Amino acid sequence: MAATTSILLLCLFLSLTVSLAHASTPDAGQFSTTLRPEKLGLHRKEKLTHLKFYFHDIVSGRNPTAVPVARAAMTNTSRSLFGLVNMMDDPLTVGPKSSSRPVGRAQGIYASASQTELSFLMVLNFAFTEGKYNGSNLSVLGRNSVFSGVREMPVVGGSGAFRFARGYAQARTHEFDLKTGDAVVEYNVYVFHY
Repeated sequence: MAATTSILLLCLFLSLTVSLAHASTPDAGQFSTTLRPEKLGLHRKEKLTHLKFYFHDIVSGRNPTAVPVARAAMTNTSRSLFGLVNMMDDPLTVGPKSSSRPVGRAQGIYASASQTELSFLMVLNFAFTEGKYNGSNLSVLGRNSVFSGVREMPVVGGSGAFRFARGYAQARTHEFDLKTGDAVVEYNVYVFHY
């Protein structure tokens, strides 16, 4: 009887020890942890930055920077190109000429999402390659009604120097070639970041 009691106590002790050890490990079923903002550098004052650059969307020629990757059966008969999806890797420059100094790339997709007007769903990253924002990105997700004078889309986040970014991007068509479909768009981006 004493031997049985000793074995039971030993098993209970081992079970309790394993349970306590498992509960103290960081990945013991927890997927979130509360952090102090200072750990991520969020104790600094938030800045508001204005970025101005030109987006070159080239759909014609031998080296297009935006290409169709999908289209609906009705796209070719739709006056709004409804159902067309383009993948882009468009250059960003300081000036409107394609020979202007490059500052990054606009990488993502735009899809014709309206049946009544040429209006795109834009999902893109501005990937910067110059100056203090080299290696940093801003993410934009929004509606771009192409023939409106100014289109405003939200900046939904960022990385690098733009971690925790929020703001908006204003797009204005600088130049549009009706024959080729190529466009140069001026972007003014206003973003809060740390």
